[in-house]
Amino acid sequence: MSLRRLAPPEIQPASFAFNDANEKRVVREISKYPPGRQASAVISLLWIGQEQEGWVSHPMIEVVGKRLDMAFIRVLEVATFYTMFNLHPVGKYHLQVCTTPPCLLRNSDEIVKVCEKHIGKAQMTPTADGMLSWTEVECLGACTNAPVFQVGSDFYEDLDGPIMEKLIEAFRKGQPMKPGPQQGRTGSEPAGGPNTLIDPSLYTKKPETA
Repeated sequence: MSLRRLAPPEIQPASFAFNDANEKRVVREISKYPPGRQASAVISLLWIGQEQEGWVSHPMIEVVGKRLDMAFIRVLEVATFYTMFNLHPVGKYHLQVCTTPPCLLRNSDEIVKVCEKHIGKAQMTPTADGMLSWTEVECLGACTNAPVFQVGSDFYEDLDGPIMEKLIEAFRKGQPMKPGPQQGRTGSEPAGGPNTLIDPSLYTKKPETA
């Protein structure tokens, strides 16, 4: 099990505050819980903060703790436990590449090689232009469409080396391609189209009468 720590002090921002739009979201999330139970909103507030800044910083944890009347260490425990929270600055597009067995069996190692070629070793540190970073993650739950990676709330599926090259180039230009399956599928239907119940007579033949 890897040890997750906050980024070192020298790269921590001096302060943090939710912007006006996210402040409204924060108030709405906290209002979902009865008095004395506001701490239940901690994951939501951390996620809102990460969506705003790209990562969870020390000042952000302090702000969330004060809003929810939680000790700093309690919020820190949540942030360091859930790997969906980035504890270091990441690129504008942070690629979370699944390398667990279903994706590995569908050549996710090829996806990893493309990331290493164009971004560098798996790490949180963004590229010099600040656009890209990537890391390996556990199962993303889209095994039928493996291999898969996630950026924010978007999933990119049915990948191979050439497709990955195009996706990374699009991210680098700030023009991400449409998420979802990348080889013609619209969901999790069989690759190449349906292969069962395809005989038209199944639907046109009149039922026999007794």
